[in-house]
Amino acid sequence: MATKDDEDQVNEDKTNGSDENFGLPELELRPLEEQAPKAEEPATEEKPGETTSTPTETFEAYAVDESKSKAPMILTIVIILVVAVAGYLIYNFVYVPGAKEKAKKEQLAREQAAAKKKAEEERLAREQAAEEERKRQEALVKATPPVGTIEVLSARTTRYYVVITSDIDDDLLMDYAKKLSAQGINLKVIPPFGGKNFHRLAIADHETFAQAQASADAAKATYGSGVWVLKY
Repeated sequence: MATKDDEDQVNEDKTNGSDENFGLPELELRPLEEQAPKAEEPATEEKPGETTSTPTETFEAYAVDESKSKAPMILTIVIILVVAVAGYLIYNFVYVPGAKEKAKKEQLAREQAAAKKKAEEERLAREQAAEEERKRQEALVKATPPVGTIEVLSARTTRYYVVITSDIDDDLLMDYAKKLSAQGINLKVIPPFGGKNFHRLAIADHETFAQAQASADAAKATYGSGVWVLKY
């Protein structure tokens, strides 16, 4: 039980305290943990046999599942790209050069075959020509050619003659005519005319200049390039 002395002591303490607080009301100070009441977390009721997982664990599990589901597709894409690149490299660096080399070899083989065929054809043609010439020479040797005629023209005929030679001396010209006549060639001697003193020896005559010129061109192989056409 408080005595009077104790009450006086209390009143004195209050008076002293009020002087130290400068007349402000007395505050009750408490730690923050005591002032802010803690929010109660809802209790999670766990069922027997069930495991409670946090959101982080759920996300990680989903990411793993998703990566596993995409793995075959990514692998397929990688394989397709590898096959495409390999095919491109093989086509451009193996197939194309090989095809060009093969085409080049085939072209070379065709050219060689064509050259060989042409050479064979030429050889056969030469052999055939040589055989024909041999037979012709044999026939000439065996055959006795008829004696050709020598006709001395006395008047102009307006025909075109194939002249093989000419000479001032008619005797020399006639000797050459007799030599050719012995080979079965028919000849005509054109006497001098038009102020020229030359006797001419012709091996053929034609109605037109074109016919005579063609005959003269053919005769050049036997009588030389000095064969010409003369109208008489």
